Amino acid sequence: MDIVCLDMEGVLVPEIWIAFSKASGIPELTRTTRDEPDYEKLMHWRLEVLKEHGLGLKEIQETIATIDPLPGAKAFLDELRTMTQVIIISDTFTEFAMPLMKKLGYPTLFCNSLQINEDGTIADIKMRIDNSKLSTVKALQSIGFETIAAGDSYNDLDMIKASKAGFLFKTTDQIRKDNPDIPAYDEFDDLLTAIKAAM
Repeated sequence: MDIVCLDMEGVLVPEIWIAFSKASGIPELTRTTRDEPDYEKLMHWRLEVLKEHGLGLKEIQETIATIDPLPGAKAFLDELRTMTQVIIISDTFTEFAMPLMKKLGYPTLFCNSLQINEDGTIADIKMRIDNSKLSTVKALQSIGFETIAAGDSYNDLDMIKASKAGFLFKTTDQIRKDNPDIPAYDEFDDLLTAIKAAM
């Protein structure tokens, strides 16, 4: 039985931190996993930047409330979910993702969580598991699923390569160039066609 594993930010919804960078006027927060493959290192750096500027969860959630899924993302997910099970595997956090999941029709999401101080500042991150995307794909395979994966960033490559079929979606020119063996798409219809063919 197949199960499709999708990244969230950059694939189904815009990058939250890029939107927050614009809203807060802090340009350095545009760094994502397209720039820094080590997600925990990236997040601890982001938390330091937030602390410097006196910003917390409330301000980030206010920005997230203004974000809509990428055009065509919900229709793509709805169609895909009529054919197979779909799990979104993201390095984001429940506290960030739930408003976006509502706009996508509440698909299954595996992600991390935040530790929040009483004053609303973010104390730390709580990662669900080490190397969560690859670990989740391997766990699904261990219970009889064949995985098909798609993502846009460096931290998606392991789950893409470990899957029966894997695709880059809306990725950077550099990641595309570094991984010529992985089919790359920019339109939801093309990705859906590729997933169907792989099933």
